[in-house]
Amino acid sequence: MVSGNLTHVTEFVLMGVSDRPELQIPLFLLFLLIYGLTVTGNLGIITLTSVDSRLQTPMYFFLRHLAVINLDNSTVIAPKMLVNFLVSKKTTSYYECATQLGGFLVFTVAEIFMQEVMAYDRYVVICNPLLYMVVVSRRICLLLVSLTYLYGFCTAIVVTP
Repeated sequence: MVSGNLTHVTEFVLMGVSDRPELQIPLFLLFLLIYGLTVTGNLGIITLTSVDSRLQTPMYFFLRHLAVINLDNSTVIAPKMLVNFLVSKKTTSYYECATQLGGFLVFTVAEIFMQEVMAYDRYVVICNPLLYMVVVSRRICLLLVSLTYLYGFCTAIVVTP
């Protein structure tokens, strides 16, 4: 005789912001507006820091990658939430949930470390201005950004089921 719980979960029921049907469309529109502003703002930062030659410094390089991380993190969560405002069956599969959790972890951990990299960049420029271009070279910037993404990915792989 087998003991224990043998339940096999294939999907989760998602609890919404509100169970009142008359609020679903206004909430959808509100969160769609917020998501649209987030995407527009981050794409604006990415575009401006990419095309303007005066913004080709390490500070703006890191800011561009922080905007990419913020855009990706928003895109991992918001679309499923927006869909759930419009459908009657508010469920998500186990794999969809694990993928969303993994993406959220990748970009959240990457965001934390990117902010640390940006703080280090500002520390060097304030405390060692004469050595700044040596300490924070283009190669070091690429290495720090790559390690930030790599560490976020490794953390998500270890934590996500």
